[in-house]
Amino acid sequence: MPQELEPLSPEQLLGALDARGWETLRKRLQQSRFRRSFHLGAEERAYLRHQGLARVVQEAQGFVLQRLAPARPPRDGKQTPYRGHPVFVAQHATATCCRKCLGRWHAIAAGAALTTEQQHYVVAVLAWWLAESVGQSIEALWPGRQRQLF
Repeated sequence: MPQELEPLSPEQLLGALDARGWETLRKRLQQSRFRRSFHLGAEERAYLRHQGLARVVQEAQGFVLQRLAPARPPRDGKQTPYRGHPVFVAQHATATCCRKCLGRWHAIAAGAALTTEQQHYVVAVLAWWLAESVGQSIEALWPGRQRQLF
């Protein structure tokens, strides 16, 4: 990541995808055996606990900007590993792993660069999934508001 990105605030994330929108999407994702098969492993949970959600969401912003935002991302459809970082697991669980899945699940068509709003939406989807994976709200996981994660 060439430059350090300012992490999105909980308010920005909630503005991009509110609780009602997340619940609707979550229910749709749960209908897919493939999507609901993804869970954070011990390494990803430890990384999330150590780094904190704000830092992991900042990293997600970088991944989205680099791997999904271009109109035609390099290696599209193969750019997201299945393990090794909590965001990668979350991307597969939420169908935000490639432009084809973004089109199918989120109505974000391929062939055009993602807008800032679309990038914020994708990051919000990932933040909701990650927070839910550790049984917390988005707000509770930010520095200054952080509670025990596990």
